[in-house]
Amino acid sequence: MKAILATAALALMLAAPASSATALTGTVGPGFTISLTAGGKKVSKLKAGTYTLKISDKSNIHDFHLTGPGVNKTTSVGGTGSQTWTLKLKKGTYHFQCDPHASFMNGSFTVS
Repeated sequence: MKAILATAALALMLAAPASSATALTGTVGPGFTISLTAGGKKVSKLKAGTYTLKISDKSNIHDFHLTGPGVNKTTSVGGTGSQTWTLKLKKGTYHFQCDPHASFMNGSFTVS
């Protein structure tokens, strides 16, 4: 029985796609807040590479807009829910904001 379970577990591991992307979390709303975190900590610096950014848009009056070298992605104002983006971040400065409230709902980070 143990051999069957071990074989089944191995088959599941081989069938699941390997992910080399580092996980980031972006959140906008429900109040007038916007954040970008990795492992629960605010992002200020990252190394160049591939990242998976899961956006949680919790308000229909906000969006999450990320710009930087080769990146210009946004959720929609008026919509809510989750989106996942795979990003190749290059050396430079990146900026995220809520477009309707960009003067106070924004942040940035650098990639080296």
